[in-house]
Parts: sequence; C-alpha cells; structure tokens
Amino acid sequence: MNAYIQFPEWITPYVIPAFPYVRWYGLMYIIAFAVAWILFRRMIKTGKSLAEIDLKKEEDYDFFFWAILGLLLGARIGSCLIYQGDTYWKAPWLIFWPFDSAGNFVGLPGMSFHGGVAGAVIAALIYSRVKKKSFFALADTVSCCIPFGYFFGRLGNFINGELWGRVSTRPWAIVFPYAGRFSTSEEWVRSICDEIGMAADSAFVNLPRHPSQLYEAFGEGILLGLFMWFVIRPLLKSKAPGFGFSWFLIGYGAIRFFIEYFREPDAELGFIIKGGPGADMPQIFTSFLNISMGQILCFFMIAAGIIMLFVTGAAGKKSRR
Repeated sequence: MNAYIQFPEWITPYVIPAFPYVRWYGLMYIIAFAVAWILFRRMIKTGKSLAEIDLKKEEDYDFFFWAILGLLLGARIGSCLIYQGDTYWKAPWLIFWPFDSAGNFVGLPGMSFHGGVAGAVIAALIYSRVKKKSFFALADTVSCCIPFGYFFGRLGNFINGELWGRVSTRPWAIVFPYAGRFSTSEEWVRSICDEIGMAADSAFVNLPRHPSQLYEAFGEGILLGLFMWFVIRPLLKSKAPGFGFSWFLIGYGAIRFFIEYFREPDAELGFIIKGGPGADMPQIFTSFLNISMGQILCFFMIAAGIIMLFVTGAAGKKSRR
C-alpha cells in the first residue's frame, strides 16, 4: 500500500477546460474579496467596528475598490521583485505582461501576500487621508475580515498545484504534478521511496510533499479568522485604534512563520539565512535555523505589529477622556 496521495486528476486550474482564460485561481480571488466585503459591511451595520469609520455604502464600495487595487498591484509587484527579481528588475514592463515568451496567455502568475499587504496599506492610507477617515479604524475592521477570505486564496493555490511543501513521508503528503523531480541516484531519494512504497525504477521521481497550501488555508485563514473574529473583534471598541490591525500582523506573521517550515522556499532564492545543516537542500526539512524569505518578511510583520500595539495603545490612552 502506498503511503502517499496522488494529486487528483479531476482537479484542473480551469473552470471550463475548453476556455483557459477563466481559472479557479482568479475565481477564488473574487470569492475572497466578496467574503471580506460582506463581513466588513456586517461589522459596520451591527456597530462592531470603531465608530470613527462612519462609512456610507457608496464609500464602502470606493474604499474596497482602492484597497483591492492596491492589494493586487502590491501582490504582483512584490512577487516579481522579491521572489523573481533577476528577471523583472531587468525588464519591469513584464510584471503586468500576461503572455510568455512563446506568446501563450498565462495570466499573471505569482502573487505575494506580503506585497499585497503593503499595497493595500498604502491605498488605505491615501484613501483615509483624502476622505478624512481614520486609517486605523478602517484597518482594524478589515483585519477581522481578511483571514476568512484568504482561505479561498490558498485553495486557489492548491487547485493550481503550486506553492507545494517540502518532501514528506506523512500519509497525507501529496504528489504534485508540477513539482520538481529528484534523481534516484541520490541515497536519500531511494530511502524515501522505500519508506513510502514508491517505485524508484526511473532516473527521476516525483516525491510526495506537504500540502502547505492547505496548511495555510487552515492556519492563516480559518484559525486566524476565528481568533480575529471572536477574540479581537469584540475588543475593538474598548481598545485604542490600531489594536486589531496590530494583532492581525502578529497573528498572521507567527502562523505563517511556523508553516514556512513545511513549505519549500522559492527555487530562485532558497534559504536567505543558512544557519543549519542541509541549507543546500531546501526541498526537505533539516533545521529550524534555515530561514526563508517568507519567514524574514513574517518576522518584520510580527515586529511591526508589536511596535504598533504599544505605540497606538499609548496614543489611545492619551486621547481618551
């Protein structure tokens, strides 16, 4: 009996296989934004957000439009320049070019969550300044709604068969069709094949990996969403503005930092900090001291959240009567 799972053949990136321009990944983004918007409106209508927001429905649409635009721009630019820098720093016009070198339509593959957060924050800052709204009131409210939408984004990654995890012998590990193959001349590869019952009778083999997209969907989506919605949201009115946004940064950063140990680092970068053995083999876990770019960005998110928590808390105390 094989101790792994083959990626289901019936899962395809295309909503309609004969029409490749509509993909599940894009549809999942739409669902994610819709979920966040519905929860956002509910918080405002039920008075669970900070009173300083005072958004009318048409303003609600405007805010989400600019926030989503900033998120998409930031996510795409961040992905290209941080994780695929060699190509896009030399030819930045390719960042939003949806065709490959052969002229095939490939869309805009590659979105960075950290870049998306930066883009959305910049857009929200501009919006709040122009419309004279409280940035932290908006950020606190949105922060309670984002994780549940984020869940669908990671499902889109899984359907695409991308952002797979490191090699694993766990029975729920999955063989992703587009993952890199390993030479069976390597002893560790043959050892894993023997352990999981996979034939090693060819030159290269596709080993099972952690479904890290699903780990993130549960951890950064459901788990963080429950924490933000049921623990942080009820406290917003009794805390200084910035409380919710700070805890979102801390919570997401901490959960993602841990899950990154199961996710294979981007091939172009590998480990940024090579502090332990096996740093030249990012496909398998060997040490907690090997740190990826995603973990470094998460560390800065956690640090920013902690600093903001104290700074906004002090400001809030001074402004309260």
